[in-house]
Amino acid sequence: MCNMQHIAIAMLIMALTTYLIRVIPIGFVRKKMENEWVQDFLYYIPFCVLSAMTFPDVLYSTTPAGATSPHFASAAIATMVAIVLAWKDKGLVRVALVSVVAAIIIEIILPVIF
Repeated sequence: MCNMQHIAIAMLIMALTTYLIRVIPIGFVRKKMENEWVQDFLYYIPFCVLSAMTFPDVLYSTTPAGATSPHFASAAIATMVAIVLAWKDKGLVRVALVSVVAAIIIEIILPVIF
């Protein structure tokens, strides 16, 4: 069984692991990175990680209450609407609202078509 000592050791190991990942680069890299490829790589990492964590949930966000499977058509169309609006430099609130409205409209139209 798991007792308080095991929990404390596990928490300590997790804390050290997450702390070391952040501290090691700061401790060992004293000068400015001059390699442009490394700078670009480090600049885009947060965006890539956030996209990879968010995108799967976008496809499953249109699951109606009580249903077992999502409606991928409305999710895909709303995602395309969001991409087009973001590409045209529209604001975050506008992109979100128009995408939600697009998904709702498709959810209303889909049962009528099929």
